Amino acid sequence: MHTILKQAPAISQPTPGIVVAALRGGSGKTIFSVGIIAALRSLGKSIAPFKKGPDYIDAGWLALAAGRPCYNLDTFLIDRDTILGSYHAHTQHIDLAVIEGNRGLYDCISTDGETSTAELAKLLGLPVILCIDATKTTRTMAAVVGGINAFDPDVHIGGVVLNRVAGTRHRSILTRSIESYTGIPVLGAVPKLKEQRFPERHMGLVPTHEHHWAQPAIEAIRSVAEKHLDLQRIQRLAATATHAENGRALKTEAVKVRTNSDRPIIGILRDAAFQFYYPENLEALESAGASLVFTSPLTEKHLPPIDALYIGGGFPETHARELEANTPFRNELKALADNGLPIYAECGGLMYLGERLHLEDGNFDMAGVLPVIFGFSKRPQGHGYTIIRVEKENPYFPVGTRLLGHEFHYSSVNAWHGCDENLAFSMQRGNGFIDGKDGVCINNVLATYTHIHALGTPSWATALVNRAKWYRNHAKPDPM
Repeated sequence: MHTILKQAPAISQPTPGIVVAALRGGSGKTIFSVGIIAALRSLGKSIAPFKKGPDYIDAGWLALAAGRPCYNLDTFLIDRDTILGSYHAHTQHIDLAVIEGNRGLYDCISTDGETSTAELAKLLGLPVILCIDATKTTRTMAAVVGGINAFDPDVHIGGVVLNRVAGTRHRSILTRSIESYTGIPVLGAVPKLKEQRFPERHMGLVPTHEHHWAQPAIEAIRSVAEKHLDLQRIQRLAATATHAENGRALKTEAVKVRTNSDRPIIGILRDAAFQFYYPENLEALESAGASLVFTSPLTEKHLPPIDALYIGGGFPETHARELEANTPFRNELKALADNGLPIYAECGGLMYLGERLHLEDGNFDMAGVLPVIFGFSKRPQGHGYTIIRVEKENPYFPVGTRLLGHEFHYSSVNAWHGCDENLAFSMQRGNGFIDGKDGVCINNVLATYTHIHALGTPSWATALVNRAKWYRNHAKPDPM
């Protein structure tokens, strides 16, 4: 199947939903979002989870809590009509949508607020629940909430939930102050939790793949939500959602293939080391005509038969010893790449394709496909949205293409043995690979620090699938 965007039909009844927002990052949005989703799901409700902003880790927790994929609604990466089409498509036949915002409610990369969580809430016609970190504050928070409410009258602040409340008296003063001065109801208050079940890595929560207690953690936060949040009032608030505008609905048409055997096979490295994939990206590859096969250099000695490879981001540095130890997989990958296997890699995938990782506990050999050695810092070396211009010929994007993406990495280039002709992208925003450039391109390999979203860059999936077809028909070596 492949995706075609058309004008969406009118929606007869708004889907109940809420946007969970905050004053800033680190206020508890993910904990509250996960808790609300898990608690409502335990009541038999079907919940459609969404994440606003460039994020894989929070989305993984939201998906685990909901028991279904978490889709991204990033208004920088994706145009508004496609955002609306995706939202409508993924809220059909569900009881309630929960969208976790990013950073502060009105925060964005410019002063106009265009890509903020607040603008997304208005676009979707959804009320906002504001998460408040109540640490060492009481009546002042009423002034803060009042200011948030007055800042944009078109944003519907439907309720407040309090986090890190010191006790019953603290909760009472906060609740009475906020409700009496602003008229906005307090829908729950969570005390300071003695046990931290969601440890942080870098600037996000630990990925669900990385520990066996992910599901028990979901159950623990569900219990907290059931005990401390007014779920009935939250559901009533969600039912106040108004009609979102119509966008381009996501529709599919059949790709002209006779059987599954006619579809090129694209391999996906997915495990604890490589886990950062938007579900839309994987679905786009299938819609463009590919069959996907998942494999892992942590558990498999050889790649399966494939016509192309997509390596997403993750934390290869935390599994560097295991990745180095799997020599057969590394050698096979390099041989296939040298023979022309189409490979598209992002961030962690870029690092794995390099020669070596220099870490505090040693130096570790990687696949050796690209002539680069990576080191690591204690501070981010690239963080935020990126804007790219394609400057050089490459297998996937025409020269002159403008790409919107995001980067987040602690690694940087220690040694680069390639040349300027191997760098296909120039960075108009963001740090990239080296010297304001990104997009390492050798043979049919294109690897970049920038993550893209398939709904924001729809040509990507088609290009990778077409390259896989070409390799399968013209360059793939005959099986032994």
